[in-house]
Amino acid sequence: MDKTEQDRLKKAAGIEAAKLVENGMTAGLGTGSTVRFFVDELGRRVKEEGLEFTGVTTSRRTKEQAEGYGIRIVDIDQVDHIDVTIDGADEVDKDFNGIKGGGAALLWEKIVAVNSRRIVWIVDESKVVDTIGRFPLPVEVIPFGERHILDRFKERGYHPVLRMDGQGQPVLTDEHNHIIDLHLERIEHPQDLAQDLITTVGVVEHGLFLNMVDTVIVGDPNGPRVMTNANK
Repeated sequence: MDKTEQDRLKKAAGIEAAKLVENGMTAGLGTGSTVRFFVDELGRRVKEEGLEFTGVTTSRRTKEQAEGYGIRIVDIDQVDHIDVTIDGADEVDKDFNGIKGGGAALLWEKIVAVNSRRIVWIVDESKVVDTIGRFPLPVEVIPFGERHILDRFKERGYHPVLRMDGQGQPVLTDEHNHIIDLHLERIEHPQDLAQDLITTVGVVEHGLFLNMVDTVIVGDPNGPRVMTNANK
């Protein structure tokens, strides 16, 4: 699939997801290339339809984009709940297990998600897989002692790589942490892996989002299709 077609599918999924945001809601606004189309559509609805809602964003990038459209954005600690959070995903399988964090926003994304009454992911069809793991699994770590975390992950066969930016420096998250990407190819036992990662000292959060999402909107060449998690 070329990028033009992929963007068309992402845009279709984003427009479909924007219909879920209603007047008076508090909505979580995710991060990533598909979410950008979603926020663009929300901006159009604010301008043309008079949509009024409060947004909580999962990254500073999304905050700047949304505020550029005049969308009211507040800090997560200023709201007691979030009605719906709409975010992207790097991979999602048939059991609604997903990998997120390709944009280095996984910590904020997970905090917003767990405080949401409903979670919706918008993806293009290339992100729907049989088994997660081909996309490198992001793990957010504090910089202090990260070399020891890398060594530990190597010993466990996780094939860790410290994520670097274009200038050859470690990528910084919005919380000024670093990202270690695990090149696993297949994750057969995601719950066990999640437990192992989160109990590793120095790990802040990992990009496994397991059975958290309620609905996945997939940009499909025949039009957006909806996957509903029957276990939620």
